[in-house]
Amino acid sequence: MPDLSASSPMGVLGQGWSAMVGDYAISGGWSRRGEALVVGDTEGGVYSFDGESGATGWERPGVHEGGVLAVAVHPSGAVFATAGQDGRVIIWDAAEGQENRAIDLGSSWVENLAWSPDGRWLAASCSRKVHTYDTDGAEVWRSEDHPSTVSAIAWSGDRELATACYGRVSFFQASTGELRQKLEWQGSLVSMVLTSDGGIVACGSQDNSVHFWRRSTGQDSEMFGYPGKPSALAFDDSNTLLATGGGETVTVWSFRRKGPEGTRPGSLKFHLEPITTLAFAPGAMRLASGGRDGAVVVWSLQRNGKGGPIGAEDLGAPVAELYWRPGGSGLAALDARGGVTVWQIGQARGRIRPPRTASGLGEDIG
Repeated sequence: MPDLSASSPMGVLGQGWSAMVGDYAISGGWSRRGEALVVGDTEGGVYSFDGESGATGWERPGVHEGGVLAVAVHPSGAVFATAGQDGRVIIWDAAEGQENRAIDLGSSWVENLAWSPDGRWLAASCSRKVHTYDTDGAEVWRSEDHPSTVSAIAWSGDRELATACYGRVSFFQASTGELRQKLEWQGSLVSMVLTSDGGIVACGSQDNSVHFWRRSTGQDSEMFGYPGKPSALAFDDSNTLLATGGGETVTVWSFRRKGPEGTRPGSLKFHLEPITTLAFAPGAMRLASGGRDGAVVVWSLQRNGKGGPIGAEDLGAPVAELYWRPGGSGLAALDARGGVTVWQIGQARGRIRPPRTASGLGEDIG
């Protein structure tokens, strides 16, 4: 059974619980009200933990040969899906940990999973194709081959599915798979995030830049000067702040008024190694970041993207993912040692001093 222990955080990260899974904890998600946290690891195991105590609800080791790659919890919280290196998608009963449906997509890895916000459709990417299923696991449609492996997928509301690959972002009709819009750019896109209304799409690129489009006009811009690939991206609930990784500094661009073109971003400096994951708290101007240095940091932000750290803890291993508990009352972190850590979120007591000053980005965008 996974081991439980207490954490020792600072600032707004209050005492919670921690547990261990079999190997690198790679993906997960909360149930609708935060009653349970589901986690998949690189040994192919899937685990469910009680959201309050961390007690193991159930565990299913070795269900995906080669390892889990993605976990997606249905909006209702009653079911969730996992995907892995074995080319399979499994739809699970969340309460009992029983398989409802197993879908075989072939020999290629299934790297991305996402439920539509209304819960009607499940999208999965496998190599150059994307497949969509209904809640029972019956295939609704599949795309033609993309120009390269699909690197990211995201839902634009309930009616469109977006995919990213080399040279383009594509938007498909959710129910039919009809191609609705194609945004092209000559480069390899490695990450993607959309505003909640689907009006803006941003992608991290292999050339160490962030490219974004305003869909209503097709206008595009580029944010450059990152020391590495911006694989971590996140928009806040207001659709005005875009947080990006791509180095040790978290860079936050403001889309208020005429921004972010011609503006300078907020530079959040704390991490000693590159950022691996970013997540905005629901309904709040708080951002959580995780890095290869093992640090998890909570930031308080202003509308212009500037801010400072108000909570931090060193997990001692690279951080894989961060998930805010529904309502923002807690924060979960998954790490490379197989650690699962959950904090209660308390009141801010002032900022935390960074371990040293890191270099930030100084370039404007155009």
